Amino acid sequence: MSERVVHIRNLHKSFGDLDVLKGVDLDLFREENVVVLGRSGTGKSVLIKIMVGLLRQDEGIMEVLGREVSTLSTKDLNSLRLKIGFSFQNSALYDSMTVRENMEFPLVRNIKNLTKKEITHRIEELLDAVGLPQTINQMPSELSGGQKKRIGVARTLILNPEIMLYDEPTAGLDPITCVEINNLINEVRERYKTTSIVITHDLTCAKMTGDRMAVLLDGQFKAMGTFDEVFPRATDQRIKSFYDYNFTET
Repeated sequence: MSERVVHIRNLHKSFGDLDVLKGVDLDLFREENVVVLGRSGTGKSVLIKIMVGLLRQDEGIMEVLGREVSTLSTKDLNSLRLKIGFSFQNSALYDSMTVRENMEFPLVRNIKNLTKKEITHRIEELLDAVGLPQTINQMPSELSGGQKKRIGVARTLILNPEIMLYDEPTAGLDPITCVEINNLINEVRERYKTTSIVITHDLTCAKMTGDRMAVLLDGQFKAMGTFDEVFPRATDQRIKSFYDYNFTET
């Protein structure tokens, strides 16, 4: 059986009178892509924030790479975060920096004593991996939305994370670029042996990238399994309507 990378049990989180997570259970295994589906406000981002220690659960277990996140010291938490790459929905590139400088920033900040040659080699290797070696000296304003997403993924990979978190990776992109980003997520897993959580509303993205789907409803995962196990024959109307919204022609 594959190594368990993330172990979540009976996770609860409330904000005042608002119960967001009400007993979430999930295991994520080495080199697996799990897609977390749910409407806005269902707690997907809260789950991720607990995973990286930005929020603390009220109850339950959140183990990442064998460590209970809520018990870690600041030093150990920072060390864990370096093993988790976060690909933001808006790519989060610095507008005032070139692509090279954007890529260089996390590298020189977190890994000391690298030579200029080593830094350049790593940047060029990753830009080549995402198919954009020619953009190295361009500014973010010169890039398309799809290119920005790719550069964001490359920058996330520069610290060799074990776990990748993708936040709405296809949001705002045209259908052809969406397919390219979905393929990139799979290529990253294959090439860099990453384990990933993909947060999305896009069922085409889910179907293309996910080994398993986890549907978050009412603060719990109400359905879990392969795409064909969860969709399209869902009996829960909330899950069925999610599928119909994505795939039914009007």
